[in-house]
Amino acid sequence: MLELNKIKNELKSRRKKRVRARVSGTAKRPRLSVFRSQKHLFVQAIDDKEGKTIVSVHDSEVKMKKREEQAMAMGKLLAQKLAEKKITTAVFDKGYYKYHGLIKAMADGARKEGLNF
Repeated sequence: MLELNKIKNELKSRRKKRVRARVSGTAKRPRLSVFRSQKHLFVQAIDDKEGKTIVSVHDSEVKMKKREEQAMAMGKLLAQKLAEKKITTAVFDKGYYKYHGLIKAMADGARKEGLNF
């Protein structure tokens, strides 16, 4: 069992490195980094040149019953916060997650609110 977990973690690490090699954020076009745990979803807009988080959203800020609706509302909230800072474009960093389910719902919510990536 221990070997299997080591292999899974190695594959996750490779996928993350592959994505991050192509994706970088700036102050005008930040990187939207997504982290999904068993219970929660976190999204943050990062300026990689400065090494600072511009805006972050946690799922506790948005209360919904269905997780996909909550993820979509998080994307909208993130886009609104970025619009207040006059940022309209971003780069999406899905990490090692597949682009479906909560990750896709969050991205679609941000697009509906006017954020381009």
